[in-house]
Amino acid sequence: MKVYKFGGASVRSAEGIRNIAHIVSGVNDQLFIVVSAMGKTTNAMEVVLDYFMKANHQASLDKLTEVETYHHDIITELFAQPETGKAAIKPLFDELRQYITNGIGDDYDRWYDRLVSYGEVISTKIVSVFLAESGIDNAWLDLRQLIVTDSNYREANVRMDESQIRLQQAADFSKNRIYIGQGFIGANIKGDPTTLGREGSDYSAAVVGNLLNAESVTIWKDVPGILNADPRIFENTVHIPELTYLDAVELAYSGAQIIHPKTIKPLENKQIPLYVRPFGSPTEAGSVIKATTEKPIEVPILILRKNQVLVTIRPRNFSFVLEESLSKAFAVMNKHRLKVAMIQSSAISISVCVDNTRYLAGALDELGNDFKVTYNDGLELLTIRGLNDEIVEKNTTGRTCLLTQRTRRSGRFLMKEI
Repeated sequence: MKVYKFGGASVRSAEGIRNIAHIVSGVNDQLFIVVSAMGKTTNAMEVVLDYFMKANHQASLDKLTEVETYHHDIITELFAQPETGKAAIKPLFDELRQYITNGIGDDYDRWYDRLVSYGEVISTKIVSVFLAESGIDNAWLDLRQLIVTDSNYREANVRMDESQIRLQQAADFSKNRIYIGQGFIGANIKGDPTTLGREGSDYSAAVVGNLLNAESVTIWKDVPGILNADPRIFENTVHIPELTYLDAVELAYSGAQIIHPKTIKPLENKQIPLYVRPFGSPTEAGSVIKATTEKPIEVPILILRKNQVLVTIRPRNFSFVLEESLSKAFAVMNKHRLKVAMIQSSAISISVCVDNTRYLAGALDELGNDFKVTYNDGLELLTIRGLNDEIVEKNTTGRTCLLTQRTRRSGRFLMKEI
């Protein structure tokens, strides 16, 4: 059994969904397909949520209608009889309208998971119906009923044992060869919808692969595989055909967008290889992440993480016990879900580089109760693995660098955005 995951870019158009059908039609193995929300649907649903939280229900419903129209346009181009596809998703939009009309926006994270998660449910309905009409029999599953998580809304943790029991019962390959489910979503033990973190569909695919003991997991991307840098930012990028789980974890932690940071652990635990293959050229091999490789990565890897903030805290009375302050400061940052990408400490200060998220203001406010807090925003963090003086000079010359860290083989440079 294999797991295929198709991201939002793969299902953003009728042409993309037809290509999914083309790829799947050439596979004879048992298959579990994980699908993301279509295109920028998650972003659009976040706007729906923002209006809802402000109690502007009409604006929220109007934006939802735009989302529905976007899906209807794809369905009209995709289906010979569009009403078939529209009928499949109508109940879902009806449910959303009921939530928006009757709900009260009292908890952003909980409502985020309830409303925004519908993007994946809608896209998988469309894909499932289209595959069936194309002669590819499949069974649709609602992973909100099968992937059990805790109640850490927006970044829920999967409870693997409970999820395995439910998923293995539902995905009975003696009854169906192909199953389709959603990335990014699950539900807590009470049935309240949860999400696994932004861009969490890769992680969903890895979890499904682990729970169903898959032969492999393949993530289909709009790139030829794993590259040593983002081709939209850096020139002359190089394809990396294979890398280890450890390599992948390091790259993901540094901010590489190709793989979600949590994806590797469920696969490494069962030694399941992860393939990253080009959606537009399905016959190409792409890249593979596995336990061992024939040779180490021989090219420098560059990862640019944008929209960063450098936060520095200092004692109010010049009495500073580093260990106690670290514990207190990181407890606050963890509480406010700040992702720390870089740390620097001195006798009287601690500086951290974090993502600029909606939770940052609350964290700064709470840190201000015990520390003097200053920060610089509008920054980007460049990580170079396999660095040399030439590549460092090329990428940092003329830039204002606020913080630098170097080890034997890597360097990190926190700079003002260009």
